[in-house]
Parts: sequence; structure tokens; C-alpha cells
Amino acid sequence: MGELDFEGFAATRWRRLVRTAYLLTGDHHEAEDVVQATFAKVFRNWPRISRLEEPDAYVHRALVNNNLSRHRRRRVRQLLTPVLPDRAHAAGGGHRDVEERSVLLQALAELPQRQRAVVVLRYWEDMSERQVADVLGCSLGNVKSQASRGLSKLRGHPALASYAAGTGSTIDGTDGGDR
Repeated sequence: MGELDFEGFAATRWRRLVRTAYLLTGDHHEAEDVVQATFAKVFRNWPRISRLEEPDAYVHRALVNNNLSRHRRRRVRQLLTPVLPDRAHAAGGGHRDVEERSVLLQALAELPQRQRAVVVLRYWEDMSERQVADVLGCSLGNVKSQASRGLSKLRGHPALASYAAGTGSTIDGTDGGDR
């Protein structure tokens, strides 16, 4: 396939990949950089990648690997204040929804990189355990254990304690009561 096909592929997947990268990096600008770097690498091999049965899975794997490499190369961690990208808020969302998302993103940022990648791909990208294992190049058992540990850490995070106990509102804006 030609360059135009790559451009169409990249254009249709940009927002989703930036969202995934944002959840992995915790910073919108770094997320865009990771996606840009991923697309640069994918472009070089696009004729081969475009013939794969699941080019999206390949690109997700490349994205996660680029983020992990970026994280390993960093010797001094930057202290950035996480700022959510500008978005239109759903009716009734308001400041509480932004605050809840910020708390969740802060807790997510404290997970080890591998657990964070598993949680993001499994629960935000709604990938199956098998798909996550393929993207990360690890065993199904590793995905299950990383997901279990990651969710356990999120449930035990002090800022999320009221949600885990069912006393606070949930991230989707419901009251967290009877389920």
C-alpha cells in the first residue's frame, strides 16, 4: 500500500492513540510525542505492516514499546503538573468529573509502567487479555497478574479509597451505591 494509505490510517487513529498514550504518560504533550515517534517508525515499514492481519495491534504494541523505551531512557524524571486537554464537558459533568478524572489519573500514574500499560490497554482500550498479551509480547498469565496487581493498587490508593468502599461517587458520575 502507498503513502496515502498510511496517511489515512494515521489520521483515523491519531485521537485514539493519543488518548492511550496520555493514559500511559500522564502528559498530553508527551503523549503526542510518543504517537508521533510511533508513526515515524511505522511509516518506514508501512508496506509490510499494512499487509498484517491486525495492523492496529502492531501499532499499539509499537506505541507501548516506544513509551517503555522513553521511560527507561529518562534518567531524571520531570515533575509536571498533569493538565487534562481541553474538552467539552457532558451536561451535568462540571468540576466534579474533572476532579474525579484527575484523581484517577494521578493514581494511574503511580503504577509501575508495565502494570499501567496492562490496565490502560485492558480497561480503557477494552482489549481482551489475549490482545494485551500480544501487544506487550508477554504471556496471558503475566497480563492477568499485572492487571490484578494494578487494580489492587488502584483500589488501595488513598485518593480512591472512597470509590473502592462504595461511599464516594464513581468515575462515571453515579453515586457508587447499590450495584
